[in-house]
Amino acid sequence: MIGLQTGFSELDLPHIIMIIIGLIFIYLGVWKKWEPYELLPIGCGMLLANLPLTGLLTPPSPELGPGQAGFLGIILKYGLYQWTILPQFIFFCIGAMMDFSPLIANPRSFILGGAAQLGIYVAMLGAVLLGFSIPEACSIGIIGGADGPTTLYTTGILAPHIMGLTATAAYSYMAMVAIIQPPIIKLLTTEAERKIYMKPMLRPVSKTERILFPIITMIIVLLIMPKSAPLVGLLMVGNLFRESGVVPRLTETSQNSLMNIVTILLMLGIGASMPAEAVVQTKTLLVLFLGLVAFAISTAGGVIMGKIYSKISKNPINPMIGAAGVSAVPMSARIVQHMGQKENKQNFLLMHAMGPNVAGVIGSAIAGGYFLSLLAK
Repeated sequence: MIGLQTGFSELDLPHIIMIIIGLIFIYLGVWKKWEPYELLPIGCGMLLANLPLTGLLTPPSPELGPGQAGFLGIILKYGLYQWTILPQFIFFCIGAMMDFSPLIANPRSFILGGAAQLGIYVAMLGAVLLGFSIPEACSIGIIGGADGPTTLYTTGILAPHIMGLTATAAYSYMAMVAIIQPPIIKLLTTEAERKIYMKPMLRPVSKTERILFPIITMIIVLLIMPKSAPLVGLLMVGNLFRESGVVPRLTETSQNSLMNIVTILLMLGIGASMPAEAVVQTKTLLVLFLGLVAFAISTAGGVIMGKIYSKISKNPINPMIGAAGVSAVPMSARIVQHMGQKENKQNFLLMHAMGPNVAGVIGSAIAGGYFLSLLAK
């Protein structure tokens, strides 16, 4: 009679540490409600990846018989590592959900969104100085864009062995926007600057403008940087579906059913990419530290550019809206709105902040495409 094989004999300290981290993610998602759509499935993926002898991480291969490949192994190989298809699907769905009207109405938001990508390049240089390879450094730096799908896609191609670290850092810091950004904004602005009133109404944006924007942006960006097509291209195609108004069923599916399915697979895959043997090591802390530095510097870059614009603009500009240039949509824009209301009850900064916010999505995707253009085969 074959004895019962349990996982207790294989359970060591590194796996226990990762199981505890997975439980913390679940706690933050369920009880604290910090980005539950991301942190809850990521935490579950961590648990499943670090419970021994489950076989869930077994990758598919021709040598394996039917049913021997693990569910998480299939997601990792085809969804994240080999085909990197899930981050591309997410970009398409985000495009179908995104309203670029605030950016079209206020094109200077492009500058604020661009300035808020500063942390990407600073963290990349810091990673190189700390001994990471250039592909690893680019993957770490992209965390500063606060854009999970861009981080996943870039890392999946350049440095898939650290995808779990970069993805977890990106999504964790996105969940902690309300903790990370306000102190930086307050440090870099005066009370008078935070009270600057901006008229809540932006100019009306016509349907023709909303349709032409994704088409023109896609053509220009992809001609300049073809490697950004899987990110910028799919983002703009999804947005064109939305703004055209002629494919409502496809738009509704992209915004809801498809987005939900891909989110489940993607977040479980992120958690599953963090088995103890790949994570519990010194460079894990360095990646998390550099990711935090990248996020903080990106926030600072947007605020500083906002201060510059505030000085030279004819119309009043609250420099806090620059902090929304990190592409944590719409969390960072909501933070700016909340802080603006706290300083000046008459201030409604949300729509002004959404311009840099959606510009940041495009900016981080372009940064990822730039790295891929330089390094990807």
